[in-house]
Amino acid sequence: MESYLLDWANLLLRWAHVITAIAWIGSSFYFVFLDSSLTPPVDEDLKRQGASGELWAVHGGGFYHPVKFNVAPPKLPDHLHWFFWEAYSTWLTGFALFTVSYLWHAGTYLVDKSLMDWSPAAAVVAALSFLVVFWLAYDAICRVFGQRRNGDAIVGGLVLLLVCAASWLACHWFAGRAAFLLVGAMIATAMSANVFFWIIPGQKKVVAAIKAGQPPDPIHGVRGKQRSVHNTYFTLPVLFSMISNHYSFTWSHPRNWLVLILMMVAGAAIRQFFVLRHGWKLGRNRHPLPYAVAGVVLIAAVVVWLRPAPAVAVPAAGGPVGYAQVQPVLAQRCYQCHGEQLQMKNVRLDSPALAKQHAAQVHQQVVVTKLMPMNNATGMTDAERTLVARWFGAGAPVP
Repeated sequence: MESYLLDWANLLLRWAHVITAIAWIGSSFYFVFLDSSLTPPVDEDLKRQGASGELWAVHGGGFYHPVKFNVAPPKLPDHLHWFFWEAYSTWLTGFALFTVSYLWHAGTYLVDKSLMDWSPAAAVVAALSFLVVFWLAYDAICRVFGQRRNGDAIVGGLVLLLVCAASWLACHWFAGRAAFLLVGAMIATAMSANVFFWIIPGQKKVVAAIKAGQPPDPIHGVRGKQRSVHNTYFTLPVLFSMISNHYSFTWSHPRNWLVLILMMVAGAAIRQFFVLRHGWKLGRNRHPLPYAVAGVVLIAAVVVWLRPAPAVAVPAAGGPVGYAQVQPVLAQRCYQCHGEQLQMKNVRLDSPALAKQHAAQVHQQVVVTKLMPMNNATGMTDAERTLVARWFGAGAPVP
C-alpha cells in the first residue's frame, strides 16, 4: 500500500510541478522577450509620463499595448499583478516531488555505495546542504561583485565555476541519476530564492515609496533585474537536469559530471541566442546565431562522445545456464523490488514464467547497462551478472 500511495503522490506532484513550472518559465520568457522588444514611445503623452518603452502586439483576436516605466509610473494603479506564486509553487511542488522520489528512499535512490558508503540519513543531510550552500555562495558572489565594474561578467564566471564544482561533487557523492537532479534542484532553489529574497522585496519597497510620495530608490530595480536575468540563463540547464533521469546514458557515464556541465553550458548558450534575437531585429546587437551554433555543436560533440561502443560477442564459458542456476541470484538481488510484495515498473520476477517474460529487460538492465539493481543496492557481483548473461544467451530457459 505504501508503494501504491507513493506512486500516486509522485504522479500528482509531478503533474503539479510541470504545470507551475510552465507558468513560471512561460512568464519569465515572456518578460525577457518584452524587455528585448520594447521601443521608445512615440506618443507624446507617454513621453511626458516617463514611459521608457512600449510594444504593440496582436494575439487571440485582440491588440495589446504594454508600456514600461523604468522606475515608477506617474500614478500607481489600485491593482497590481505580482509574479511570485508561479516561482514559489514550482519550488514547493519540486521539493515535495524530490522528497517523495529520492529522499524517502534515500538508501536506494540517493546512495551509491561504490561512490560514498554513508547512511541514508547522512546522504539526505548532504543533499539538502547542496540547496542551502549553493544559494548562500551564489548570493554572496552577487552581493560582493554584482555592482562592480564588469560585475556581470565576473559574477557569470564565478557562478559557472561554482556550478562546475557542485556538479563534480554531486556526481562523486551521489548516485548519477540523483546527482543530476540534485544539481538542477540546487539551481532552481537559487532561482526561487532570487524571487523571494530580492525581486519581490525590492518591488514592494518601490511600491511603498511611491505610495508614501517618496522617490523610489532605483537600486531595487537594478538588483531585481540582475537576479531576473540570472534566472533566465539558469532555466534551460535546470530543465535538462530535471529530464535527464529518464536517459541513463547521460548520468551513468564514468564522466557524468562533465556530461552535465557541457549540456548545461550548451543550454545557457542557446538561451543567450533567444534572449538576443529580439534585440538584433531592432538593430541593438549583432546577430546572436553564433551562440546557438556553439550550443548545438557542443550538444553534437556530447552525442558523439557518448555513443555506445560496438557490441562484441564474448563466448560464454562453462556452457548454457538454466533457470535453476539463475533463480537464486534473482531471489537475492531482485525480488526485493520485483517480487510478490513490490513490483517496481510493473516488473515481477519471482516465478519462472515471469522471469522468462521479462528476460530481455533483465538482460538490458543487469548486463548491458548495469543499472540494476538500482545503484547496486543489493550488491550484485560481476560473476552473477555473467550468470544472467549466459542464461539469457541460452534463450532464457525455464522449467
